[in-house]
Amino acid sequence: MRLTKSTDIALRIAMRLAVLDEEQTPTTREVAEAVGVPYHHAAKVVSRLQHLGIVEARRGRGGGLALTAAGRTGSLGRIVRELEGVGDVVGCEDEPPCPLRHSCRLRGALRRAQEAFYASLDPLTVDDLVGGEGGGTGAGGPVLLGLPVVPEAGGAPFGPPGPGPFGPST
Repeated sequence: MRLTKSTDIALRIAMRLAVLDEEQTPTTREVAEAVGVPYHHAAKVVSRLQHLGIVEARRGRGGGLALTAAGRTGSLGRIVRELEGVGDVVGCEDEPPCPLRHSCRLRGALRRAQEAFYASLDPLTVDDLVGGEGGGTGAGGPVLLGLPVVPEAGGAPFGPPGPGPFGPST
């Protein structure tokens, strides 16, 4: 199973926001740079994440993006299901429709595999992916180590300097 590019970007954005302190609220442009995606793609994804209640966007001076409690601790399986939408893995009814579609068992098998994939994500949260609340470190060490420090609008970087979740990769 392959996730859509939008879901991939959404998960990157959520993980990036999860490792920041509460007072750090980067702009969509800053997050787009940090996760290596074009601004326009990130803006569309952020809008969808807002609609789902995963990200909060504050406007004006001191505004920016923040991960909500639901985004931080909600089921990753549910989040991915919401982002991916409902649909079959294969398009049996596409034009032209598959001539085997009425007697084929592949669609059912793929649907079960898709649900097993989502079910494997159900017990996980974004916090789990980044190693727990606030630090971005877990048993495996710093998470997102290779991400660059991206300066805030005022020129100061968001994220701790030096080694750690946002320091230079080694």
